[in-house]
Amino acid sequence: MKLCDRKFLYLAVFVGIAISLAACAKATDFAAIDKDVEGSALKGFDAVAYFAVENAVKGRPEYEYVWNGAKWLFSSEENLQKFRQNPEAYAPQFGGYCSYAVSRGYTADGDPNAWKIVDGKLYLNYNLEVKEMWEKDQQQNIKKGEENWNGFKVKKPQHKG
Repeated sequence: MKLCDRKFLYLAVFVGIAISLAACAKATDFAAIDKDVEGSALKGFDAVAYFAVENAVKGRPEYEYVWNGAKWLFSSEENLQKFRQNPEAYAPQFGGYCSYAVSRGYTADGDPNAWKIVDGKLYLNYNLEVKEMWEKDQQQNIKKGEENWNGFKVKKPQHKG
């Protein structure tokens, strides 16, 4: 085999592998953060306010921070800085998707008004009724949600709203 032919063969194999890897990445890729049509996490609510004032507070555009592929809005400069220093401490679990849905193996949008902090972590649910269902077996639902969330990295979940 000529040197030129070998180079072409190696290039063809390399391109084939690259295309295969890209196809696999797209097949399992999903938005790790639940975002609205404007690309905002938590539908524009302030993630830090849930912890600081124990309430759902709308963020303001002048206090915007982009993290993990989403825009995060805050109600104050102080909350923005707290989030910037440690986003994992304030960001909702399961990317802000409905915790009940994730515990059942699929995703649904989280409602910023249907929230709860458990063991220092923020969880959202689809609405207040679903939140009540989730709370009935909260610890088991959190455990199952964590298992499913890790599985979503391998197999893209179905999104049901």
